[in-house]
Amino acid sequence: MNDPSKILIIDDERFHLNVIVDLLDSEYKIVVAKGAQKGLEMAQSDPLPDLILLDVLMPEMDGYEVCKKLKANTKTRHIPVIYLTVKGDVADEAHGFGLGAVDYITKPFSPPIVRARVKTHLSLSRALWKLEQQNEHLEERIAERTLEISRTQDVAIYCLASLAETRDNETGNHLHRTQRYIKALAEHLKNHPRFQTALSDEAIELMFKSAPLHDIGKVGVPDRILLKPGKLDKAEWQEMKKHALYGKEAISRAEQELGSTSFLAYACEIAFTHHEKWDGSGYPRGLKGDEIPVSGRLMAISDVYDALISKRVYKEAFSHKKAAGIIHEGRGTHFDPDMVDAFIALEQNFIAIAERFVDPH
Repeated sequence: MNDPSKILIIDDERFHLNVIVDLLDSEYKIVVAKGAQKGLEMAQSDPLPDLILLDVLMPEMDGYEVCKKLKANTKTRHIPVIYLTVKGDVADEAHGFGLGAVDYITKPFSPPIVRARVKTHLSLSRALWKLEQQNEHLEERIAERTLEISRTQDVAIYCLASLAETRDNETGNHLHRTQRYIKALAEHLKNHPRFQTALSDEAIELMFKSAPLHDIGKVGVPDRILLKPGKLDKAEWQEMKKHALYGKEAISRAEQELGSTSFLAYACEIAFTHHEKWDGSGYPRGLKGDEIPVSGRLMAISDVYDALISKRVYKEAFSHKKAAGIIHEGRGTHFDPDMVDAFIALEQNFIAIAERFVDPH
């Protein structure tokens, strides 16, 4: 059997205390405080009251001030308060409700009204508590499920992206490095007037997560081309360039099957446009300047820098100084000028990322 609800009565008049106690004592656990200060102390005593009956007219501190203090205290703010008063003025009632009370009971007391009001507000309070508990539990379940989905998505991304990178004799660390380069550049540029709209915190996080899929289209390039140690001939180079289109088509098919999401939209954008160049000489569409999506421009710098400092079947790794010089030279031709400026400002960050996720020898 559940314990009876605990009711705290705060009143400085013994007569009214006795009347209320006699009315409610048989159904509830009643505690009394003869005065405001004592009432505030007892309101915080464990177990906390389930309901407070509070006299309005008290000498040391009126009930309105007591209610105000109760609602300002995180420990007691949730406890429903019913005023006990001889006042019946509408303005007084509005003031009292504005401070957080749930009801008024006027003196002299009507026993049926007192019992009914107390029972009603205890029931409401219990219902609200149960609803809050259910909401908290639901929020926890949603958070757990969201985290599970996010982790599953991350695993799927890396499995797919690693497949493409492995075929290209690259390592998973290339994925870690490039997505962190992108995030560093984006965070640096997000307050720049040109990029404030495109680089919200949500957009940056989505770019970070989708960046590993930038070369997913390489799964469609034949090994004889993808793994060729020497320079590609014209026909081979034309086939190699198709990986941007293959990547877009693969992600677009996923969008058609699973429905479009912001994540897939950024993945598609990056895969299709990260080989475009600021001066329009890139591929696959020859986009120029701001025609190239911000995500594609960020990946262009990140991918080129990482390719330069990494060993490939056709080249040795370049030093940071040499790679940075090539990035500088590409300002306004290959790369967005403002993004190159951001790269210059963040060179030490790029070095630190490269060292943290260095390829195994």
